[in-house]
Amino acid sequence: MKILLIEDEPELQKSIRQYLEIEGHVFEIASDFKEAEYKIAMYDYDCILIDITLPKGSGLDLIKEIKNKKSKAGIIIISAKNSLDDKISGLDLGADDYLPKPFHLSELNSRINALMRRKKFDGNIEISVNEIKISPDQRKVSVHNEEVILTTKEYDLLLYFIANKNRVVSKGALAEHLWGDNSDRLDNFDFIYNHVKNLRKKLLEKKCEDYLQTIYGIGYNFKIHE
Repeated sequence: MKILLIEDEPELQKSIRQYLEIEGHVFEIASDFKEAEYKIAMYDYDCILIDITLPKGSGLDLIKEIKNKKSKAGIIIISAKNSLDDKISGLDLGADDYLPKPFHLSELNSRINALMRRKKFDGNIEISVNEIKISPDQRKVSVHNEEVILTTKEYDLLLYFIANKNRVVSKGALAEHLWGDNSDRLDNFDFIYNHVKNLRKKLLEKKCEDYLQTIYGIGYNFKIHE
């Protein structure tokens, strides 16, 4: 999952980054309003964590920009401001959740996971696509009830493909999802081919139908016949 944290406190940035990266998320940080505004305009995210009080601007204005962009990102406000007015303003603007500081990192992670299930998978704790079953909270995948051992990148690829099933996704979109804005510095997308090849091989070894279609020169389509 690709997450943007908009927060100016260095120690909180560090602790959230360390925790969520261990949980397998691709993680980026914006430390002020202008940096956040740029990243929101340039990149797509699964979830955006926003502090209301920021240098050079307000997190509430960023929520407006996210909604004007028609982004599908989930939005969680994380703020020391605990007034009812701030919470209501953020939620009315389109934020999905509000978590007042201080908070436990495990709770933040649980809320992120729950939000993604609601937005992408109808709130289901277990995701089922024909013979494939995924338990996001445990990051486990099985085919025909037999576990498939995937690397972090392979797991994220599979989840991204399923969330975008029956749609063509470009190699650039996959690279950005897996590596964040660091993908801009990559010379080519050969590594995407290798990850997709390994994911396909592991699924086929468990007698999974070959859903992955290569769209030459563009990307891939996880084609599901429902």
